[in-house]
Amino acid sequence: MTVAFFSGSRRRAAVALGAVSAGLLVLSACDKPTPLATLTVGTESVHTEAACYNDGNAIKESQIQECLNKKAEKTITVSTDDKIRFGVDPKIADNGWTIFLGGQQAEPEPYKKTYRTIPASAFFSSQSGEATDKTQVTIVENTGKKLTGIWHFQLKKDTNS
Repeated sequence: MTVAFFSGSRRRAAVALGAVSAGLLVLSACDKPTPLATLTVGTESVHTEAACYNDGNAIKESQIQECLNKKAEKTITVSTDDKIRFGVDPKIADNGWTIFLGGQQAEPEPYKKTYRTIPASAFFSSQSGEATDKTQVTIVENTGKKLTGIWHFQLKKDTNS
């Protein structure tokens, strides 16, 4: 003869409590996601988490160049007459952000809004003035003195336009 330790409703409550506890344990082991950066061209958008991020604190000086040199995982195809819309998480905009091209800073001051539009043609000439078919665009969160996050995108020139 078997004796039930718990009644049906108590057993369901114990199982539910166990499931919630296990879920919280799994979530506590996950890394916190980084803020997102997004590029939109026409109706196509790509977004990515940071290639390097230190939860809003400065990235170590020894890691900055390595982070800036990482290859973009997200690519978007653009025509030279398209407009590229850059969007960042408000957390990024609060500190300020700048655009880097090929690992080099392309603008002098951090931008403090979450959204901006730049013509695609601005991204498709090399430093020597030659036309290029692709370029890496990097969004860098910074306070003007320290870099706190780095997001990479690859722009690929649409050859059919």
